[in-house]
Amino acid sequence: MSSVCEPSPQTGLRRVLKSRHMSMIAIGGSVGTGLFIASGATISQADPAGALLSYILIGVMVYFFMTSLAELATAMPESGSFALYGARYVDEGFGFALGWNFWFSWAVAVAVDLVAAQLIMGYWLPDVPGWVWNATFLGIIFLLNAVSVRGFGEAEYWFSLIKVTTVLLFIITGLMMIAGILSGAPSSGLDNWFTGRGPFSGGLTALIGTAMIAGVSFQGTELVGIAAGESDNPGKAIPRAVRQVFWRILLFYVFAILVISLIVPSDDPRLLRNDIADISVSPFALVFRNAGLLSAAAIMNAVILTSVVSAGNSGVYSSTRMLFNLSREGNAPRIFSRLTQHGVPLYALMATIMVTGLCLLTSLFGNHEVYMWLLNMTGMTGFICWAGIAVNHYRFRRGFVRQGHKLSRLPYRAAWFPLGPALAFGMCVVVMLGQNYMAFMQQSVDWYNVAATYVGIPLFLLTWLGYRITKKSRFVSYDDMIFPQEVTGDKQA
Repeated sequence: MSSVCEPSPQTGLRRVLKSRHMSMIAIGGSVGTGLFIASGATISQADPAGALLSYILIGVMVYFFMTSLAELATAMPESGSFALYGARYVDEGFGFALGWNFWFSWAVAVAVDLVAAQLIMGYWLPDVPGWVWNATFLGIIFLLNAVSVRGFGEAEYWFSLIKVTTVLLFIITGLMMIAGILSGAPSSGLDNWFTGRGPFSGGLTALIGTAMIAGVSFQGTELVGIAAGESDNPGKAIPRAVRQVFWRILLFYVFAILVISLIVPSDDPRLLRNDIADISVSPFALVFRNAGLLSAAAIMNAVILTSVVSAGNSGVYSSTRMLFNLSREGNAPRIFSRLTQHGVPLYALMATIMVTGLCLLTSLFGNHEVYMWLLNMTGMTGFICWAGIAVNHYRFRRGFVRQGHKLSRLPYRAAWFPLGPALAFGMCVVVMLGQNYMAFMQQSVDWYNVAATYVGIPLFLLTWLGYRITKKSRFVSYDDMIFPQEVTGDKQA
């Protein structure tokens, strides 16, 4: 029997990530500033009921696309999986565009995380130039990814454990305050929901507007699919990680939103100032302060710092593996598919770090408009990736059944097919197109802001179209699809 530390015969990557690593990688990529900071802004914009409904609806969507991903990743545990599935079961150009879309999205998202880390350090050491912290944390993330896959997995495990512990302590503290065990909040049930504007005064407009915020908060759960190529037992680890990660994150967000909304009124001006530039008004800090814990701001700064470094760590890992896979498939320079003796795609890692660094320069040296365009693109490109996973799964399952293969041979079978991927795709499209739809209702359309909001969509479509024209690719027919021998039982794949 081969050792789990031996490289995968298909990729050369080391299969050393265990189930606990897989679960924490997904948590590490998704539990970050979206929960610790943006959750308060969501409540102030959509009111308590609207914020809760937004997170629940996006959570349902995430559940369906995650089960789709689990079916694909257990059948074909490959690094850079989204692009590979798209090329095999939709169209080579679709896989090409999806892969580059994902790589760019996370390379830029890491820059966003590092800007947050810079602001957090400025809270403690305001006299130190921000670029020093950006360079320091980018260097740390590079080293964590460059040493070994196992080292990355262990670091992400402990980073994520800190975040999980903090969220649980927050929820317990908040519930004790609501019950009257701790001071700081009256045990008055839903009174806060019915003060000020009410529980759902923003209506559908506010719900759609905050859906992207909620969606971005969940982004990172798909990293399980990227890590599948380095899992020691993907058939068991991936379904387990999908189940654990989904319920943990959904409960974290729903319970956290509920606790915050019952303690801090939605019209509290401190929530309205709640943004990444003002860590001291994190809704978590507000709740801890109301409980009489005066060091809440400093504590939350430390936890938020850990969370953004963790999210950046996961982002660099996933984007590096995607670039590695694109290179291996001939869709990026071959140098990016070279591995170190520890199974790390070092050149792909260096390219990702360089792009992240260039994005940081746009924010540090005055070109804030460029940086804001990049920031807007990260949310949109993340939803494009999710929609792509749903399409990949739908096509995969249809082709698998069309060719007469037995579903019982799949290591994991997603429930609710075809409703699940269809619903996930439809919700993604609604959220993407609805982000700035109010701009079209005005007498004069602000085309600059519209372009900044939607730029990710035409870029994806142009990349796909460009590949189809230059390579003359076409949609893969169900009868021509090739499935792994392990799931078909055929002598030849």
